[in-house]
Amino acid sequence: IKYEGKDVENSNFLIEKSRFEDGLIDIETLKNLDSLGLEKKIESLKNEMMAFYDKNKNIDSSIIATSKNQINPMLMSLKRYVGQSIKLRSELPKGSESPSFEDYENYAGGTTSLKDLKGKFVYVDVWATWCAPCKAEIPSLKKLDEEYKDKNITFVSISIDDARAHKGSMENAHEAWKAMVADKELTGVQLFAPNGWQSDFVEGYKINGIPRFILIDPDGKIVTPDAPRPSDEKLKTLFNSLNI
Repeated sequence: IKYEGKDVENSNFLIEKSRFEDGLIDIETLKNLDSLGLEKKIESLKNEMMAFYDKNKNIDSSIIATSKNQINPMLMSLKRYVGQSIKLRSELPKGSESPSFEDYENYAGGTTSLKDLKGKFVYVDVWATWCAPCKAEIPSLKKLDEEYKDKNITFVSISIDDARAHKGSMENAHEAWKAMVADKELTGVQLFAPNGWQSDFVEGYKINGIPRFILIDPDGKIVTPDAPRPSDEKLKTLFNSLNI
């Protein structure tokens, strides 16, 4: 898109600014840094952004000033978010025993425990029916499940719907889960965590926001406690690196 006419330079600058920032920041790459590496990268990002704004001398000075004022808050927010993931990976390191779940209700019937799934990689989606970002990943997750149906991996979705989000009723939460699994024709292993946010698996993985995606190896060891989302191409890159 290119604007023409009045304020054309300012309008096109804002488009270019958005493209520049989107191309500059790769969340998954940042998550693989250590704390010191993140500090250095944040400083590098700040310098690159300042240089980008400084070279656009023909743009309205108020737009440039506003853009520069947004740099620190944006990067501090990014640092907090990525820092949490880095901390999580240090607390739940690759190769350590995965927190477990036992006898979670399976939509297909009976109950399922993590130990039942040993022998294959397990990609876990922790979600809830009220979570918009969770639901946005459903189409991509279904495609993955179909694409990898003959591979050495099981896709597991664990609902943490609880009474707090369903008018104080755990029964309502349970019914909402069953209804959405049916309505959205969800695939993979669909499980219901009996204690919502207080379930052992959720607390074990220190989950305080959803969706959260987790990858566990065939021996029940952690591959990553904060895996890429189904919609992120880096997930397939990770799968390929593990010969899944």
